[in-house]
Amino acid sequence: MMEYKGYVGEVNFDSEAHIFHGEIINTRDVITFQGKTVDELEIAFHESITDYIEWCAEDGVSPERPYSGKFNLRLSPELHKEVAITAKRMKISINKFVEKALNDELTLQH
Repeated sequence: MMEYKGYVGEVNFDSEAHIFHGEIINTRDVITFQGKTVDELEIAFHESITDYIEWCAEDGVSPERPYSGKFNLRLSPELHKEVAITAKRMKISINKFVEKALNDELTLQH
């Protein structure tokens, strides 16, 4: 993984072509990069993000912001009810409850 200006790139190596290739994984827009060496790959990664931001500015659109802090979550009505009741009993919002649950799970994974 590589990170630059909040954008995260995932890298793979093509053993047949002897080239590293990567893609930005935290945006719906397709942003790719490649290089034959780690240094070339890193330069291409930064250039791809810079080009993307410049292209958006020229086109008059906002670049997709990675990780805005918002995401939609679909739950069954039963689970939604349980979450709402439990959050209310804990005297916190549903958002805080979900954030706590996710943080707890991530802590267990590390």
